[in-house]
Amino acid sequence: MERTLSSDMLFQDHSSSARNASPLGLIAALLLWQRRITSRRQLARLDARLLADAGISEAQRYAELSKPFWR
Repeated sequence: MERTLSSDMLFQDHSSSARNASPLGLIAALLLWQRRITSRRQLARLDARLLADAGISEAQRYAELSKPFWR
């Protein structure tokens, strides 16, 4: 989970909102959303033992899975 959250920072665009409207900004956003969807599907499949190994509580998993893909 930590790896997913830190990798999201690679796709964040810290420039002006005008650049976010560019095709590259759109592609970066789509890739980020796809990564979030994929990682949340993987998180949903983990059993209690694997969650404990990763240091993730059921409450943390539920909170992450409840988020929309754009957040």
